[in-house]
Amino acid sequence: MATERLQKLMAAAGLGSRRSCEQMIETGRVQVNGRTASLGMSADPATDKITVDGSVLQTAAALQTFALHKPRGVVSSLAPQGDRATVRDLLPIKGRFFPVGRLDKDSEGLILLTNDGALAQRISHPRYEVEKEYRMLVARRPSEEQLEIWRRGVVLEDGIRTSPMEVVVESPEGRGAWLRVVMHEGRKHELREIGRCIGLPVVRIIRRRIGSLTLGGLRPGQYRELTSAEIASLRGSGTISAPRKHSWKKRFPPDRSASRRIPAELASRAGPGTEPAKRRSADKKRFTPARNKGKHIPAEITTRRGEGAKPPSWKPAGKNRFTPYRKSGRRAPKG
Repeated sequence: MATERLQKLMAAAGLGSRRSCEQMIETGRVQVNGRTASLGMSADPATDKITVDGSVLQTAAALQTFALHKPRGVVSSLAPQGDRATVRDLLPIKGRFFPVGRLDKDSEGLILLTNDGALAQRISHPRYEVEKEYRMLVARRPSEEQLEIWRRGVVLEDGIRTSPMEVVVESPEGRGAWLRVVMHEGRKHELREIGRCIGLPVVRIIRRRIGSLTLGGLRPGQYRELTSAEIASLRGSGTISAPRKHSWKKRFPPDRSASRRIPAELASRAGPGTEPAKRRSADKKRFTPARNKGKHIPAEITTRRGEGAKPPSWKPAGKNRFTPYRKSGRRAPKG
């Protein structure tokens, strides 16, 4: 067996999260071959003797992943939540299994319980864009305009814009309707917040699919272990996308014009004793006489060329900035 970081071996053995295992190492509770371990050390459990508080570290359990139909009212957490049941209470198998693809208390459907950290990272990280499909009941019949807004993306109350989604009306239900929603991300209460923002209160949410894995015939509270073929298919789900920029950067672009250097040829053409022409900020409208005939050319521009000189030629705003006599084959008049 290859060497692994101590905190990873301890977490795989069920001693806690990697962060809590790191704290055990920092406090000197872990020893490797009789010597106190330090943070960052690696070991091979097949050849090294690893002890925690004097007890030998047991070999990590085999990797297992379970599909569970989470009922409404159950919390997607490992820690006890008062008198409320957790998803871990629904899996009567010993070992440390953590939930992947969490659902809020009032939502239901497919959720995974696994001790495979690499698989959990592959499914939950937004970079891989693993699809998650939901069946949703909304309180009102959605209009085509509301559906189009939802598909393009909605700016939530905290200012974050949601990613584009696939939204389809499946069937009417009383005054409301059942929707099919396919998304790649999963912020906390995102679907409910979207419905509240566009005037479609969400009544019920059922997750039917994660990547290539479907809920199937599992009833609420039931679970089953995934096969090796299903796990391999989950590992290949989604695509690796480039990191997205924060939406506030798109709404408030920085003014980079102040840091740009004014080319020397523009400054020299102004003549001795005069200040070089200043660049306008990118967010201000450029002066484009070519598109706005009849506009007055500022006097300071014409006087810089000397008495009797023709005004410089202007280019449309879609091309480069003010570049008199550039690439025109004419020489700038003296004076």
